[in-house]
Amino acid sequence: MSGGAWLYILRCADGSYYVGTTRTSLEIRIAQHNDGTFEGYTASRRPVQLVFSQWFDRITDAIESERKLKGWSRAKKEALIRGDFGKAQVTSPSETPPSSGLSARWFETRDGQRKRCRRAPHHEGARAPPLSRASPTLAPPHPAL
Repeated sequence: MSGGAWLYILRCADGSYYVGTTRTSLEIRIAQHNDGTFEGYTASRRPVQLVFSQWFDRITDAIESERKLKGWSRAKKEALIRGDFGKAQVTSPSETPPSSGLSARWFETRDGQRKRCRRAPHHEGARAPPLSRASPTLAPPHPAL
């Protein structure tokens, strides 16, 4: 896959958050969510409102960041939306352990400690690590449409 994409967070009518990516313009994609064009999470939670967006030059980076954000707690997503980058921190890329060939991941335990995990970061009690390939500073939220 080539080309860039938007990573975005929507606040749904029920107060929940939806994280997605799109290669089209944000205006078109949000209109599709609000029109119920696609079945899925937001179809029964309309209207939705854009609360955060970030452009990635590579769609693969946008998709990777979307998956990680979906694993974040509500509090951490809200910190990112507020621009509280101390709580929604971008860290360095994953390390590779010697000879295993598997990518080691960092995760945060429920008591806030950082631990290394060689399993998928979504096992019980783990939250996905912060964005790793995003630009060094996260872009401010896209203006509300």
